Amino acid sequence: MRALIQRVTEASVSIDDPEAGRIDTGSIGAGLVVLLGVAEGDDDADAQYLVDKITNMRIFADEQGRFNLSALDVGGELLLVSQFTLYADTRRGRRPDFTRAAGPDEANRLYERAVAMFREKGLRVATGRFQAYMQVRLVNDGPVTIMVDSADRGRPRNA
Repeated sequence: MRALIQRVTEASVSIDDPEAGRIDTGSIGAGLVVLLGVAEGDDDADAQYLVDKITNMRIFADEQGRFNLSALDVGGELLLVSQFTLYADTRRGRRPDFTRAAGPDEANRLYERAVAMFREKGLRVATGRFQAYMQVRLVNDGPVTIMVDSADRGRPRNA
């Protein structure tokens, strides 16, 4: 699983519903926007790794302005949006290939599992709608943008 994390002062996601017009499906104040991609072969252990890493990542400033606080420490909120395009393979041609992304059923299962895990950590979590065309609005704070990949959990830090 891959997650692109953005520290924000506020964020929202909306979808266009043919019957109801534009619907705001989720919004947050200060916290993190997490764009979450699921790959073929990912499992609950990958989701748990990302949830633990993201909730405890020290990317919020303390009194001295240093990155010493996590989303849990500051009471940050999360906007979690499914994003299969994080698995785009752009090595050949001009059109990205998404064959490494998990199929919709498994991707949705792991996405929903991650949502539940984040909530179990005590964070307020807003979401987009799986497989919907969404518009995400955010105010990136810093800017701070970090990529986390569960495939990295077994790799040594200094290689």
